[in-house]
Amino acid sequence: GEGDEVIALTIPGEPCGKGRPKFCKVGKFARAYTPAKTVNHEATIKQLFAVHYPDFTPLDGPLLMSVFAYMSIPASASAKLRAAMLACRVWPTKKPDADNIFKLVADALSGLAYGDDKQIVTAQLHKFYSDRPRLEIYIIPKSIIPDDGSGKSS
Repeated sequence: GEGDEVIALTIPGEPCGKGRPKFCKVGKFARAYTPAKTVNHEATIKQLFAVHYPDFTPLDGPLLMSVFAYMSIPASASAKLRAAMLACRVWPTKKPDADNIFKLVADALSGLAYGDDKQIVTAQLHKFYSDRPRLEIYIIPKSIIPDDGSGKSS
C-alpha cells in the first residue's frame, strides 16, 4: 500500500454475515469455535484479495470502507416484485444484518488490506437485490478523500 491506493474487490456469491461463536462441550469444558460458514466466507475473501493484490503492503492510517452487498432475489418473487427489487423500490430487509456482513469483511481483510480493522473510521454498508449476488468492497485512505462534508478539513 502506497497510502494513496484505493482497493476495489468483488466477491461473487451470496453475501454472508459474521456468525456468532458457537460453543461445544469438551469433557467438562465449553469451547468456542467460529461457524464453518463464517470461516469459509472469510477464507474466500482472503484468497480473492491475495489474487487481485499480490505482494500488497497493508495500508496504514485511517480508512473509509464501503461494502455493497447484492442479495439474490427469492425464486418465489413475482415478476412485478422482482422488477421492484431490481429498481431498488423494495429493499432486502432480511438477514444477514448489515453489521454482520461488514464485520465479516473487515475481519477477513485485517492484516491483508490494512494492519487492523480499528483503522476503519468511516464504515458504510449498502444492501441491494440483484441477479448477480456478490459483495463489492472499496477501501479508501482518508488522506485522499478531499472533503467529508462535515466542514472540517482533514
